Amino acid sequence: MSDPTFFPPPVPLTLAEVATLTGGSLAAGADSGRRVSGVAPLDHAGPDDATFFEGVRFAAALAATRAGACFCLERDVAAMPRGTAGIMVSSPQRAFSILGAKFYPTAMQPAPVTGISGISADARISPDARLEADVTVEAGAVVGPGAEIGEGTLISAGTVIGPDVRIGRQCSIAPLATILHALIGNRVIIHSGVRIGQDGFGFVPGAMRHQKVPQLGRVVIQDEVEIGANTAIDRGSGRDTVIGEGTKIDNLVQIGHNTMIGRNCLIAGQVGISGSVTVGDFVMIGGSAAVRDNLTIGNGAQVAARAAVASDVPAGERWVGMPAQPMAAWLRELKAVKRLVAAKAGKNDGGSDG
Repeated sequence: MSDPTFFPPPVPLTLAEVATLTGGSLAAGADSGRRVSGVAPLDHAGPDDATFFEGVRFAAALAATRAGACFCLERDVAAMPRGTAGIMVSSPQRAFSILGAKFYPTAMQPAPVTGISGISADARISPDARLEADVTVEAGAVVGPGAEIGEGTLISAGTVIGPDVRIGRQCSIAPLATILHALIGNRVIIHSGVRIGQDGFGFVPGAMRHQKVPQLGRVVIQDEVEIGANTAIDRGSGRDTVIGEGTKIDNLVQIGHNTMIGRNCLIAGQVGISGSVTVGDFVMIGGSAAVRDNLTIGNGAQVAARAAVASDVPAGERWVGMPAQPMAAWLRELKAVKRLVAAKAGKNDGGSDG
């Protein structure tokens, strides 16, 4: 059996070209003409690879690396092992990612799984749909009446685009996604199995039965948003659900109806955000956190993994715990509990001695 690598080998770059690309500078004595042709972590990198070092936790891995080049902070350049050229940058991991994107552009977004471009004869496209130039629609995809798809967008195999949906230019939509009742901006990436625009969870409880509330809003996804596999974003009930420009959402996230998420947020896997939540710009929410309905999380706030948010989070604060609270208060409580446990243990030890 063959051993595919899935991504085409990159064109090598000299260290001088790498430094220019990433805004870095070569350490004294580095061979500017030396070439690298790949990226890898410290412990897997070979002489033709570039890697990065950021933090003393990885000092042992740095000492043992065989990498040809390593992005690092200026203060760390002296720690580069023999044979590894230091490239000084302000953010080593960011520089590493920039080079990786240059080397492997096809890894940055979903690609056609059938390897074709254009409209497949096995796609089902309504005659009322409007597709701009250079759109790819793969086999098994469905595009409903009145839908509009912008130039250069990919609709992968088995994906369903509902009636009157608008999708912008240079988007990549992976296999088996469904997009209904939605307006999608430009350069949006939607991974496999994403569900956008289905009913929000709206019911009026009753003694005999629960009355369903009509969900009449839309989902609005602004430019350069990325949505991970099997995430679900419900359409609004009385107003739109909105995902702000540049926000990145991980796999298996649930976003409820009427929620408004700001620009450039990071939302990790298995987060659940209830309906009618307002999330500010540059907010970070850790994995498996849960947010109650009708709350506000302010600009720049951070919510820790597995936190249960039951009240508003002010801008710029870091909250943690269940129920979530400011980190400083949570740490004080944790220390107090430890003191009580230690005091009780000491008392019990004393009693047994008597």
